[in-house]
Amino acid sequence: MATRLQPYLHLSHVICVPTVQAGAFFWLVSLLLASLVWFISVHLSNREDSRLQYGLLVFGAAVSVLLQEAFRFAYFKLLKKADEGLATLSEDGQSPISLKQMAYVSGLSFGIISGVFSVINILADSIGPGIVGIHGDSPYYFITSAFLTMAVVFLHTFWGVIFFDACERRRYWSLALVVASHLVTSGLTFLNPWYQASLIPIYIITISMGVWAFFTAGGSLHNVLACLSCKQEEDNRVMVYSALQVPVED
Repeated sequence: MATRLQPYLHLSHVICVPTVQAGAFFWLVSLLLASLVWFISVHLSNREDSRLQYGLLVFGAAVSVLLQEAFRFAYFKLLKKADEGLATLSEDGQSPISLKQMAYVSGLSFGIISGVFSVINILADSIGPGIVGIHGDSPYYFITSAFLTMAVVFLHTFWGVIFFDACERRRYWSLALVVASHLVTSGLTFLNPWYQASLIPIYIITISMGVWAFFTAGGSLHNVLACLSCKQEEDNRVMVYSALQVPVED
């Protein structure tokens, strides 16, 4: 049985690698378009108006979130077509990787590339003389940014699972909640210089989305309790032993 499953598992792992790369590419394209929108709006506005520039920054973040979710939907449509193609090529008529696995890998790829860019921005801010907090800024900027980046990676993974399931089942209210929670999370990062204050609501959103994604992926409370108790379920099958014995060879 294990020998039969090895090619199947190997094929699913091979498919997951380009899925991660394609997901990262889709996120980068959405970031590029959002950057172009923000860049053009800044150059067409009055650069000396600080309040206007701050508003354009918030506007750019909102546009970035909407573009990310739009490209997430486009990626879902692409993976859906790929899943149908793999099903037609397989011998049993089933795809070697399920849509739920694709949703997890897609969300993880969005989260990883988003976290990488967040870390790059933080490292760019750390270059130069002086100590963080010397000009009145929060001394917890870097540790707060690290926790925030970790939450964003988890959130994108959870959003991917919920988003794909909502598209598959056509639950538009779930899609609206994913987009709304993404906008709220992005907006909470503008609580400057009170970086620590943004962590509490963001992690509340992260835990809520994690629980939602867990049950969406097929998890249950019974599975959690069984995992925590480290007990295996008893096999209720009845095994019948034959009284016939193989004759002993001389």
